[in-house]
Amino acid sequence: MLRTIAVSNEKGGVAKTTTTLSLGAALAELGSRVLLVDLDAQANLTLALGLEPGESEQTSYNLLLDNAPLEKTCRKTDVENIDIIPSSPKIETTEQFLPMRTNYTTTLRRAIEGAENIPYNYILFDCPPSLGAVTKNALTAADLLVIPTQAEYFSAYALRNMMNLIRQTREGDNPNLAYRILVTMLDRRNRTHRNIHEQLRATFGDGVFNTVIELDTKLRESPIAGLPITHYKSGARGSTQYRILAQELMEYAKETEDKQAA
Repeated sequence: MLRTIAVSNEKGGVAKTTTTLSLGAALAELGSRVLLVDLDAQANLTLALGLEPGESEQTSYNLLLDNAPLEKTCRKTDVENIDIIPSSPKIETTEQFLPMRTNYTTTLRRAIEGAENIPYNYILFDCPPSLGAVTKNALTAADLLVIPTQAEYFSAYALRNMMNLIRQTREGDNPNLAYRILVTMLDRRNRTHRNIHEQLRATFGDGVFNTVIELDTKLRESPIAGLPITHYKSGARGSTQYRILAQELMEYAKETEDKQAA
């Protein structure tokens, strides 16, 4: 069964792209076929997989604005079981032109629903650090929203706007949208980090993943090598934690599937 996951937070620098790449790689390592969709004009996800932004004829820009078929925009990567729809700086213009169209927030979902014989178990959307037309499309197309969040004041504060957007999406095009907060770049030695982490758990309860991603310099090094952390340094702490996150996510997906079947 196909699962679609948006990775988003209005706050930048909270490990959105790192999470999309590392979680996708961990799921692929467990045998899932994974498609990563780079929706950010900075194209960091594209770069992190060793591709040059703008060199591909078909990108996420074409998917959203030119009605390019999903199959035509996918590219193979050097990582087994992972394909990517790359991004380019052109996608920035999507924020201007997409809202001019009728039902524009469902463009991405319709592209996925219209694709023939999708060979993937998971599609992950790496969203830009904004809550505009592109992010709204990702949330409308997603079964689950993963919100990477640092255990710091400004990052936690940005969750207010994310929660508002979740409510709007549920009231509009995607009433079944679920979310989970993922605490990233956690420094357990830092009292403020520990306190905010505890506050997030007290406030959101089951809406917070049990898995946390701690600080790990290898996570910053891996994109330079054009590889996810699980391939760059398989034994690193970041690799282990993203593998645990992938297992937690798969268990959540199985529970959700069982509830829908009951």
